[in-house]
Amino acid sequence: MNRLKLYFLLIRANKPIGILLLLWPTLAALWLAADGKPAWTLVAIFCVGTALMRSAGCAINDFADRDFDKHVKRTADRPLTSGKIAAWEAVMVAVVLTLLSLLLILPLNTLTKELSLIAVIVAGSYPYFKRFFAIPQAYLGIAFGFGIPMGFAAIQGTVPAAAWLLLLANVFWAIAYDTEYAMVDRDDDLKIGIRTSAITFGRYDVLAIMLCYALSLGLIFAVGWQFGLRGWFSAGMLLAAGCAVYHYRLIRTRERAGCFAAFRHNNWLGAAVFGGIALDYALR
Repeated sequence: MNRLKLYFLLIRANKPIGILLLLWPTLAALWLAADGKPAWTLVAIFCVGTALMRSAGCAINDFADRDFDKHVKRTADRPLTSGKIAAWEAVMVAVVLTLLSLLLILPLNTLTKELSLIAVIVAGSYPYFKRFFAIPQAYLGIAFGFGIPMGFAAIQGTVPAAAWLLLLANVFWAIAYDTEYAMVDRDDDLKIGIRTSAITFGRYDVLAIMLCYALSLGLIFAVGWQFGLRGWFSAGMLLAAGCAVYHYRLIRTRERAGCFAAFRHNNWLGAAVFGGIALDYALR
């Protein structure tokens, strides 16, 4: 039982914010692709698959960063970093969870299965982008948003241009919220040589975050309008924009507590976007 608890902490099951940040864009894609009426079996597959892949990503991320995390105050006590579990155990957990997620999509079409393999590669390679890529959060946005093209593929058998625009919007959103997250660890990351957007943007970090919010919400609004969404969708987008303004108030002084609070609050921004889409379809 103690081992299971350590695995539970390894995959951040006690911190579901990461799962939610993947889930809201995926659900939005399913609703748009299915004209507001996705099959509940498909919704269940994508919800469980999202949770599994996020958990696997946490395990492989800790494996990749095991020599760096010990130098960061926030991550020094993680199960792998602190030596409570072995490196091979983290890899084992990641592999098992990934295989379970792939089993889930066996009933789906070939295109969805092909995209899932790309998603696994992107998710598994993300931790290593921090070694050399100046804005690894952009790559994270692709990893966190790959449920979007997969959702369209599962329902429509193709991935239209709108799906790729939504994925691009997710990239900008991920840069925004993960830069807030990176601002918490900026001092430690500078010491150990990890690349993050918070370091790359420097004194323009807050400006860059707000610009990314604007680009993300603008792209989502354009796609929703293209799909014929109007009143409730617009209300949801307005609420999401309000969340972004609230985040500015939290991060403008660059204090760690405020930046971390802004990162966590992105759950509500994502919920507002999806809620507006779902309500607009439901109340027609």
